[in-house]
Amino acid sequence: MVGIIIVMTLMEIMDVTSNTIGKVAMSNGMSCYIFTTYSHGFALFFLVPLAFLYHRNTPVPPIKFSMIFRLFLLGCSCGGCSILSQIGLRYSSPTLASAMYNLSPAITFLMGILFRMENLSLRAHSSLLKLIGTIVSISGAFIVTFYQGLPIILFSVSMPTTHELIALLRGSDEPNWVLGGLFLFGSSVFLSLFLIIKTWIVRDFHSEILITLISCFFETIVAGLVTLVAETDTSVWTPTVRIIWISLLFGALEVGIVNTVQTWACGKKGPLFVAMFKPLQMILAVIMGVSFLKDVLHIGSVIGGTIIGIGFYTVMKGKAEEEKVKRVDEPTLFYSSGEDASSHKVPLLRNRNINV
Repeated sequence: MVGIIIVMTLMEIMDVTSNTIGKVAMSNGMSCYIFTTYSHGFALFFLVPLAFLYHRNTPVPPIKFSMIFRLFLLGCSCGGCSILSQIGLRYSSPTLASAMYNLSPAITFLMGILFRMENLSLRAHSSLLKLIGTIVSISGAFIVTFYQGLPIILFSVSMPTTHELIALLRGSDEPNWVLGGLFLFGSSVFLSLFLIIKTWIVRDFHSEILITLISCFFETIVAGLVTLVAETDTSVWTPTVRIIWISLLFGALEVGIVNTVQTWACGKKGPLFVAMFKPLQMILAVIMGVSFLKDVLHIGSVIGGTIIGIGFYTVMKGKAEEEKVKRVDEPTLFYSSGEDASSHKVPLLRNRNINV
C-alpha cells in the first residue's frame, strides 16, 4: 500500500509540474486547445515504441470490437473533461474551477457504488472510513480554495494592476457563473467517468500501456477536431516560442506516464483510490508556487492542506481494512491423505474465489 501511494503522489507532482509549465506557456501565447491536442499527439510517438518493446515477449491481449468501443469512450471522456474545463474557465474563474474539480472524489465514489466498483455498507467500518474520509478531504479542498487567511511566508512581489485584478476575479470579459459552473461540474463528472471506464477496461484488458496508447489516439482526434472549430487563427498550430515547445514535450511525457500508472492503479485499487489523490494537487501546487514562483503562503492553505491529509489518510485506512477483510474471507479447499489428515492439510486451490 505504501509503495503505490508514493508512486501516485509522484504522478500528481508530475501533473502539477506539467500544469505549471503549461500556464507559463499559455501566458506566452499558447492555446489551451493546442496544448491538449499536441501533448496527446506527441505522447503517441513514445507510447508506440514502448508498447512494441513491452509486448515483444508478452502476448497482446485480444482486442475485440467491444473493447475498442470502451477505449473510444475512454478517450472521449478524457477529452470531454479537458474541453469542458477550458470552456468553464472562460465563463467563470480559476477559483470556481478549483472548487468544482475537487468534487471528483465524491462523484467517483458515487459512480463507483452505482457501477459496483466500490463497496458501501454503513455497518462496515471500512466503508464508513471511506465515506468520512472523502467528505473530510473535499472539505479541506474547499478551505484551500475559498479561505486564505493571514500570510505566513511573504515574498517581494509586484502589486497587480486594476485591470489584472478584474481579469483574475472575473475570468472572462463576459462572465456567466451559472453557465461556467455547469461546464466545470460537467468536467468533474467526465473526470470521474474517465476513471470508472478506465477501471472497467483494465479489469478485462490486461495491458496498461495499450490502454493508454489507444485512448490517447482517440483523445488526440477529439481534441484536434475541437481545436479546428475553436481556433480560427491558423498560426496557433505552429508555435515558435521555446517555452511552448518545452511545455508540449513535458506534457506529452506526463500524459504517457501518468495515464499508464493511473490505469495500473485503477486495476489494483479501484477508481476512488486514484480520485482521492486529486485534492492533493492543491497542496502540491501551493508548495511549488511558494518554492519556485515566490507565491504567498497563507494560513488557509496550511489548514486546508492538513484537513486534506487527514481525509486522505482516512480513506487509505478504509481501503486497507477492506482489502484485509477480503483476504480473510477468501475460502480455501483442503485435501488430506492418510491417518494424519487432520494435522496435514494441503490447499487444493490458492487465491481462487469459489462459489458454493
